[in-house]
Amino acid sequence: MLAHADAIATVGVRDIEAAREFYGNVLGLLEEESDQEQGGVLIFRSGNSRVQVYRSDYAGSNQATAITWDLGERIVEIVDALKAKGATFERYDVPGMRLEGELYVSDGFKVTWLKDPDGNILSLYGR
Repeated sequence: MLAHADAIATVGVRDIEAAREFYGNVLGLLEEESDQEQGGVLIFRSGNSRVQVYRSDYAGSNQATAITWDLGERIVEIVDALKAKGATFERYDVPGMRLEGELYVSDGFKVTWLKDPDGNILSLYGR
């Protein structure tokens, strides 16, 4: 039923302007014009997907990954660019993977995590 419908990643934040700075300027997502902004909602374009950021008192309470980006072979380049913009990456105990710089690596697979200003966990992976 939903196999051909587009999905939108949705993330709650406390501070819409801090989220606009992080998602737009640090991550480099393209903000779309939205009539919902007055209601505390921002919509960003990410490839063929959208990320909806909305004001919520429960922001950052999810202890699991909220959004994952598949960066393919560009992962190292993009992680380096994000780090240059001030992004900090998380450290986790990831069995079976070794830490190389900011990336956890295992047999052709690379992954890392960072948090937005409200503590929402975001993941980047590639090859």
